Amino acid sequence: MTCIPTGEVTALVRAVSAQALALFRSGAVPIANKRPAGFDPVTDADRRLEELLRDGLRRLVGELPVIGEEYGVTGDPTAGLAWIVDPIDGTRAFISGQPQWGTLVGLLDDGRPIGGWMHLPVLGESYWAHGQDAGVDSPTTSRFGTSGCRSLADATVAATHPDMFEPALTEAYERIFGSARLTRFGGDCHNYGLLATGDIDAVVESQLQSYDIVPLQPIIEAAGGVVTGAGGEPPTGGGTVVAAATAELHAEILALM
Repeated sequence: MTCIPTGEVTALVRAVSAQALALFRSGAVPIANKRPAGFDPVTDADRRLEELLRDGLRRLVGELPVIGEEYGVTGDPTAGLAWIVDPIDGTRAFISGQPQWGTLVGLLDDGRPIGGWMHLPVLGESYWAHGQDAGVDSPTTSRFGTSGCRSLADATVAATHPDMFEPALTEAYERIFGSARLTRFGGDCHNYGLLATGDIDAVVESQLQSYDIVPLQPIIEAAGGVVTGAGGEPPTGGGTVVAAATAELHAEILALM
């Protein structure tokens, strides 16, 4: 049985993510567009970080299947242990000089998320959850646990950008955000960390990829939160995702979808 050294994976994610800081706000990062019909940016830093993550994880635990945003799938990630990596979650923030981007690594067992790691190098924050080991390392908080908020009327709800919501769900999102005490846009993966530390109460997003949410699911759940798709299904396929501090708040948001 493969042993996963949680602390060493945390250190690897921190070290790899920190290498992008040398390029952040340097004005020297080539940007390409992965989607000619719109704008889906990718940088040399995205590609280089994924290469470093793949190499580092291989050195730590040997050869395992990997699902990566930039280099696709290697091996069979549905049988046994597999990694899922997003080298820079928030590339738009990265190229815009905004600090809330991070590196994500998740661990799957027969397709089920059992471990997650996130590091935001500009903010100096790390989050992790694997087995009984879960927490946050941050210069501004040591609290790890959701807020306990049970009512949307009392909740702060976050999303990265309103443009991510499909037209068919626009009215549902308007109902949710209109019922919340406070709505915040921006944040990318950091929103889920803020949910895990009790600073915000829910995150509602759409058009996510599996690598955007799978590494974060174990962190949210270890902190006491609930995260699913729009119909209550596991969020591992991406798409529309609802994450909340409590089961009660989560159910209230799902009822408005």
